[in-house]
Amino acid sequence: MNDSQHLVVGAGLAGAAIAWRLAERGQDVTLVDRRRPAAEDGSSHGSARIFRYAYPELRWTELVQRALPGWRELERLHGGRLITPTGALDLGDDRDPRRLAAVLAAAGIEHELIPRAEARQRWPQIDVDTDVLHHPGAGVIDAETAVHAMVAAAQQHGAQVLTDWPLARLERAGSGFTAVAADGRTLSAGHVVVSAGGWLPDLLGALPLPSGFLESFPALEVREENAFHFPYAEDVAPGAGWPTLIHKRADIQVYALPGGRDADFRGQKVAEYNGGRKLRSAAEQSGAVDPANRARVVEYVRTFLPGLVPEPYAETTCLFTNTPTEDFVIDGVDGVTVVSPCSGHGAKFAPLLGEIGADVAMGAATAPAEFRVRTGAGA
Repeated sequence: MNDSQHLVVGAGLAGAAIAWRLAERGQDVTLVDRRRPAAEDGSSHGSARIFRYAYPELRWTELVQRALPGWRELERLHGGRLITPTGALDLGDDRDPRRLAAVLAAAGIEHELIPRAEARQRWPQIDVDTDVLHHPGAGVIDAETAVHAMVAAAQQHGAQVLTDWPLARLERAGSGFTAVAADGRTLSAGHVVVSAGGWLPDLLGALPLPSGFLESFPALEVREENAFHFPYAEDVAPGAGWPTLIHKRADIQVYALPGGRDADFRGQKVAEYNGGRKLRSAAEQSGAVDPANRARVVEYVRTFLPGLVPEPYAETTCLFTNTPTEDFVIDGVDGVTVVSPCSGHGAKFAPLLGEIGADVAMGAATAPAEFRVRTGAGA
């Protein structure tokens, strides 16, 4: 007899979303986390993630469109806003604003392609170096609150949530599985979803998956990213007039956004994309900010963001788990589904990822082909 139909391992954005969607479909669900939902050493902590439509490939923009109704549903369940509208700017020769504009036009997303001189007048706090794409439908996701909202929604449908439950290995037991925690505790389930973020490289070998599946699994690169909060140069209302920003140049790729609750709404969160230390897995993270990375970001702010004081008042680290193509992984075989919606851009898709992950776990549908380890592999 199994303790539950579905065991979901990892209570970050993806795992919480899958537990929510499974539970609302009437499935018996247990959600476990090595610490607690949206823990600060994971990838889903904090109150500031970018919600945007601008992608160089139409398929991603269309997935954002599909995700938005789930966010509105979650906001209704939560009873409050989870995405704060800010608008977004994309600039830099390597970002190619014109290509992004063509994608948004194909998707029917409101946008403007703004000449450099005009953009400087509209956003004097940003010293743009190319023409700029602006789309007003972007915003900032409160990731931590979203996780707790999805966990609460799952519990409303009967899901059990266990904290301080680090999975060590998964064993087949009859028609189901026995999950073994690091301290020897066990749970049984008919199906297991593993959404372990930066800990996935350590866990893959401890899952009863066929060698062919494991050999085909994309290489995962875990980075301990650094993010810095810079104060506004003048007194402004929280986030007023400050859009989110993605700026890609040959020498640096930066993203910036209003900093959110965890930084007292005092400034912009600014980070170099994939500028952090490479790790074998999340177990190697130190929580220490890299001084060289700080220096690069401070110099960037001094050069391109005159509306900020180029001295960070807060800083933190977070985990990025990257695949070579920046595609996600939602796939499995023989009752185990592995989920890694990653590469630093998965947050905006969370409610939709819950639907896709629940479909795969229940055998109702496969994930998009680009998210599968082997095309046609079933769960």
